[in-house]
Amino acid sequence: MIYAEGLVKRFGDFVAVDGIDFQVRAGEAFGFLGPNGAGKSSTMRMIGCVSPPSGGVLRILGMDPVRQGAQIRARLGVCPQLDTLDQDLTVRENLITYARYFGIPRREARRRADALLEFVQLADRAGGKVEPLSGGMKRRLTIARALVNEPDIVLLDEPTTGLDPQARHLVWERLFQLKRQGTTLVLTTHYMDEAEQLCDRLVVMDGGRIVAEGSPRTLIETYCPAEVLELRFADGTPDEYADKLAGVGERLDPLPDRLLVYTGDGDAALAEVQRRGLIPSATLVRRATLEDVFLHLTGRTLVE
Repeated sequence: MIYAEGLVKRFGDFVAVDGIDFQVRAGEAFGFLGPNGAGKSSTMRMIGCVSPPSGGVLRILGMDPVRQGAQIRARLGVCPQLDTLDQDLTVRENLITYARYFGIPRREARRRADALLEFVQLADRAGGKVEPLSGGMKRRLTIARALVNEPDIVLLDEPTTGLDPQARHLVWERLFQLKRQGTTLVLTTHYMDEAEQLCDRLVVMDGGRIVAEGSPRTLIETYCPAEVLELRFADGTPDEYADKLAGVGERLDPLPDRLLVYTGDGDAALAEVQRRGLIPSATLVRRATLEDVFLHLTGRTLVE
């Protein structure tokens, strides 16, 4: 569905995407993860045929986005991060009007609008305006709009940013259904649990390059031990305790408020902590997550 080899995007002397290779297969959910400035948005804009590549090879649905951008865009669905719904139209009219941009006959546009509103559970809001909708409802409507042309690929840029947990899970449920129906999803997200839930495969980007690729489970198994022991101490800093716990676990990561011990056996690591005469004020043994992988690969420094 998407093939990239040595893909580059430059803005003057700045290289936003620095020679990346990836492939997206039909029917899978493929994710781009990375800190701000990693090159995710620039890559998505090239896939969306709104920003031409500066170098390398990019093929979307077997076509060249530079020469055949219009044909590709006709087969894409796009769910942008920012709300671009028309506030002056009703919920249903937003879908019908958007369908007309693709040359879909009015009767068929109405049929698709009604079916999609049922799909995203907004049929009862069809005649109402957009402005009173909650954030979760607007995201579901935006997803419905992205599907109105029955696309081969749906691009989702941080689809649940700013939503409460209930709304996020409802959006996830709709996206799961799309996957089951064979729709190819390409998404960016800053929520690691979202990437674990939705993505069959993903790449982690940093500094315009791909630093890791694989399924969420494969990445966790590759870059982290099975468990993480979290330790909090009533006095002293995590850095001070890290010095006292050298050799416990495979890796120590001091945070401002706690110390993370990456280990194959969290209970055994806790026993060793106690054997050394250290008494934490709070402990937690948990499985390693994609967030641990992400921070290990990209660091904990805030990127603006």
